[in-house]
Amino acid sequence: MTSTSAAAAARATVHGHPRQGQHRELKKAIEGYWKGRVGADALRSTAAELRRGNWQQLAEAGVHEVPTGDFSYYDHVLDTSVMVGAIPARHRAAVAADALDGYFAMARGTQDVAPLEMTKWFDTNYHYLVPELGPDTVFSADSAKQVDELTEALGLGLTARPVLVGPVTYLLLAKPAPGVAAGFDPLTLLDRLLPVYAEVLADLRAAGADWVQLDEPALVQDRSPAVLNAAARAYRDLGTLGDRPRLLVASYFDRLGEALPVLAKAPVDGLALDFTGAAAGNLGDLAAVGGLPGKRLVAGVVNGRNVWITDYEKSLATLGTLLGLADRVDVSSSCSLLHVPLDAAAERDIDPQIARWLTFARQKTAEVVTLARGLAQGTGSIAAELAANRADLSSRAGSALTHDPVVRARAAAVTDTDGRRSQPYAERAAAQRAHLGLPLLPTTTIGSFPQTAELRTARADLRAGRIDTAGYEERISAEIREVLAFQEKAGIDVLVHGEPERNDMVQYFAEQLTGYLATRHGWVQSYGTRYVRPPILAGDISRPEPMTVRWTTYAQSLTDRPVKGMLTGPVTMLAWSFVRDDQPLGDTARQVALALRDEVNDLEAAGSSVIQVDEPALRETLPLRTAGHAEYLAWATEAFRLTTSGVRPDTQIHTHMCYAEFGDILQAIDDLDADVISLEAARSHMQVAGELATAGYPREVGPGVYDIHSPRVPGVDEATALLRKGLGAIPAERLWVNPDCGLKTRGWPEVRAALENLVAAAREIRGGLPGAAS
Repeated sequence: MTSTSAAAAARATVHGHPRQGQHRELKKAIEGYWKGRVGADALRSTAAELRRGNWQQLAEAGVHEVPTGDFSYYDHVLDTSVMVGAIPARHRAAVAADALDGYFAMARGTQDVAPLEMTKWFDTNYHYLVPELGPDTVFSADSAKQVDELTEALGLGLTARPVLVGPVTYLLLAKPAPGVAAGFDPLTLLDRLLPVYAEVLADLRAAGADWVQLDEPALVQDRSPAVLNAAARAYRDLGTLGDRPRLLVASYFDRLGEALPVLAKAPVDGLALDFTGAAAGNLGDLAAVGGLPGKRLVAGVVNGRNVWITDYEKSLATLGTLLGLADRVDVSSSCSLLHVPLDAAAERDIDPQIARWLTFARQKTAEVVTLARGLAQGTGSIAAELAANRADLSSRAGSALTHDPVVRARAAAVTDTDGRRSQPYAERAAAQRAHLGLPLLPTTTIGSFPQTAELRTARADLRAGRIDTAGYEERISAEIREVLAFQEKAGIDVLVHGEPERNDMVQYFAEQLTGYLATRHGWVQSYGTRYVRPPILAGDISRPEPMTVRWTTYAQSLTDRPVKGMLTGPVTMLAWSFVRDDQPLGDTARQVALALRDEVNDLEAAGSSVIQVDEPALRETLPLRTAGHAEYLAWATEAFRLTTSGVRPDTQIHTHMCYAEFGDILQAIDDLDADVISLEAARSHMQVAGELATAGYPREVGPGVYDIHSPRVPGVDEATALLRKGLGAIPAERLWVNPDCGLKTRGWPEVRAALENLVAAAREIRGGLPGAAS
């Protein structure tokens, strides 16, 4: 092999594409189906049109090999569970009766049957449905979805590559099913699972697949020799199958490290590697193992997780080095483009100069195609693109938006004292109990209440000029009055104003902070039909004026009960935005923390005795490899404390986290020094309460007893059982009662019923506790 032949062979491809459509057609069709307004055939037709449009757009842009199988009605890991027949026992009847309804029952639950647990996909804000497996799990192949989508693409005359979650990653993402003895390791099922993958591969080969991609991102994490041996065995067995498609094993989000030589030696036909961000070390690692002689390398040099333009010259240098390390080098995004919005050209409100710094899925596809052409035909073939790229990079580096000397001077002047409360927790807790006078097992919610159609209509009417600001604000005031009245009637102890004025828990703040950009159409899937518009953190951050004080103060004026001030924390403001890639994340976090500190102090001055600073993203932003944990957690916890440490001892600071694995950040949770933490616990059956107790967590805890990501309403008995389980780990004087997360996505009827049941459960248990007051 010569580098010239490798360059000449260079083609463009991507790992996956956003699913929703230009106007979120998939979301609307699925939600219409749930409500009975859209039939199953119409839903399938919409999905097929979206897939066809995606593939044709990719092909027209110059992508030589389009991905199939990455499309999903809800989640690609759930799709994998269906593919391998891993249907939980409680859902089998529903799936047998109607496959589509059964699929959604696994994702969302029904009133009678709980859904699968949901958690974050590695260190992204995408959520997947956790497979439930046990020693009695029997796998069986169901290739229909993968074969049908491949057939659709081939029917359009396209070269297509099915993309599947790999068997090792699938098992590493799984959890023991309810009732399975503690200590069961799903990876022990590998030998049972591999024949099912072999059958799926055979079906895809028979349907015309030349290449099949098997995604193994779990192998970029620190893995034991046992896991690495399992990966070696898996790809030895799959690689030596007869009459199979060629296999491309993909990883992304970080470097493969010790798993790289395992996969490089495996009898597979190629690897797809990420060479961006934390994964840039794959370049040196690949050279150290002798490259991939005789194999294909798909080089991810365009960042699929962020929105900034690619440095073409840097990427071409990386690609040039890779030419000597594989038989064929193709150019790709680093991972699926699922994690970025669809099209930056749709953003008409962003300054044109700044807009040139941005790339969404369609622009990233064009970057991949440009780099593939430059690699195959030489830099002279993309001379104009290179010149424009250099100019855009220079414009961003020299912009006043990215360098505010006042902000930087304030951040540089921060001392350790600025990030510490004035009294230790035990003294603060006593002062807060005396000040607030709450009962045992106090009840509260996480912050948001349903965003009704009337609210969304009012927001749209304001933007369109159909109502004026006064009319819109009266609508917000009326909603707050309704939310407060319901909570008081229901008997909730610490109230919230419901956040009717907020479009999103990050975007709302980003729109009021300097340095952030908001989009109109930058939708990204978070889970199922839940889409968010992550703001873009483009420059140095400051807070020109108070952001939440007005509506919080108004709500407090309506009641004698405490109303929580509600803010999104600095780490989550980063994690759920597209962050800067031109300075360390810790520096950006400190800037955001200082802006939020001003808001916390203003809330307290305006009379707030309870202030919640949400950090649901603290765990998800944890680096995938342990070598990066200490540095990250140091600046992340410092940023939270910097936000919250300027208040009096009797002001109670809450924080909230949801849908993540908390076990490996328990010390960091303690280091936040919050007075109360609420966490997801309903789907995981109070697992986190036991983990906190084992770790000796000394503060107050609200493990959720109402799973708000499902439409089902928990009964009083169910909430009571969960609370009793929580009390087995957390003493009553430190246990709060609350839902898992905010109620924004739920409807009022289910919220009313669920919260009334939650309060009834708290009262039932409270009545049997010594020293309890109602």
